[in-house]
Amino acid sequence: MNTYLWVKTLHIVSSVLLVGTGFGTAFYLFFVNRSGSVETQAVVSRLVVRADWWFTTPAVVIQPLSGLWMAQQAGWPLSTPWLATAIALYLLAGICWLPVVALQIRMAKTADLCWQQGRTTLPASYWREARWWERLGYPAFAAMSVVYYLMVFKPPLWA
Repeated sequence: MNTYLWVKTLHIVSSVLLVGTGFGTAFYLFFVNRSGSVETQAVVSRLVVRADWWFTTPAVVIQPLSGLWMAQQAGWPLSTPWLATAIALYLLAGICWLPVVALQIRMAKTADLCWQQGRTTLPASYWREARWWERLGYPAFAAMSVVYYLMVFKPPLWA
């Protein structure tokens, strides 16, 4: 049994869950926010929060643990340019993701409360949070896309 290959498999699967769940839930919340249906926004935003807890959060923990272990096993110093850049971009994505989680939770609570009250529109606070949620999502996804590139190609970058 090759431990490195098992950890690598776990690393790849967790990266797919991390980015895939993030992109999928962002897709649905982005479009449901344009639906005009408070009930649908309440249901989808609640499910987005649930998906983040069930899938994204464990992957966020597994990624650096497995990645750092594999780098050490492969003999890659953390100062290796492509690896250092990938770590920095992962941290950037995380800095964007943490407030996104808080925003999603507040948005879900607001939408649910409005739906329970029979309201047909959401308050301005929801839309402010939705704009910030979107603004933080773009750099996070861009950063993770570059991380994928760096992990696959391991370019020299600078020497």
